[in-house]
Amino acid sequence: MRGAKNGAMSYHRYVALGDSFTEGVGDPDPTRPNGLRGWADRVAEHLATETEDFGYANLAIRGRKLAAILGEQLEPALALRPDLVTIHGGGNDVLRPKVDLDALARRYDDAIVRLRGTGADVVMFTIFDPGSGGIYGPMRGRMAVFNEWVREIADDRGAMVVDMWRMRDVDLVTHMDTDRMHLNSAGHHYMALQVLDRLGIAHPLEPMEVAAAPLRNRRESWTENARWTREFLGPWVHRRLTGRSSGDGVTPKRPTLQPIG
Repeated sequence: MRGAKNGAMSYHRYVALGDSFTEGVGDPDPTRPNGLRGWADRVAEHLATETEDFGYANLAIRGRKLAAILGEQLEPALALRPDLVTIHGGGNDVLRPKVDLDALARRYDDAIVRLRGTGADVVMFTIFDPGSGGIYGPMRGRMAVFNEWVREIADDRGAMVVDMWRMRDVDLVTHMDTDRMHLNSAGHHYMALQVLDRLGIAHPLEPMEVAAAPLRNRRESWTENARWTREFLGPWVHRRLTGRSSGDGVTPKRPTLQPIG
């Protein structure tokens, strides 16, 4: 299913699974399905230059927890007979008030076994390190535990890991969207580089130049935090309380393998 070009491995059938991270939220492009580009599209665009019969599907839907990702996306992905799969999940689970990380890991492991059993290369992701402060600080411990499960599953099943937890060479603030929950365009571009590098695929991409985070005084910071709470945190909490999801009514932007371009 994979071929060689100038001695390097190439892929022909790439399927991306996951949530908003993989769908591309934060990297808008009105010319694309769901109005998003994202790191997975960027990876696919380069992979398409390596072979003449490349197809790419993206089944990710924003807001999905890991059980929903596996329940809704795994079987369609297997049916597409991919030779490369990327899968990201768990971020929406660890932010809930209660989560059974051990049970989550067992289900994740079962899915990776099935994907690897097809002969496909599989790339997994850890969750970024939020640090000890901010709204995500209290969840840092469970994020670390989940990430250890991801690494263990990958080690046991022969999958690859893009370890966002250990990415200390990037200023997270300048690579996050204004909602403070998703990557911006520079962040998605950076992540595409990390995936291609982890696959060992040579590419000409370089990190985007980004402006330094603005310095704000106390009043400006309070005003910005109030705006963020009103526009992003409040609606996010309301969805959690009402059992709704940002992905309600959203469909996969590339449900079948399609050529790039």
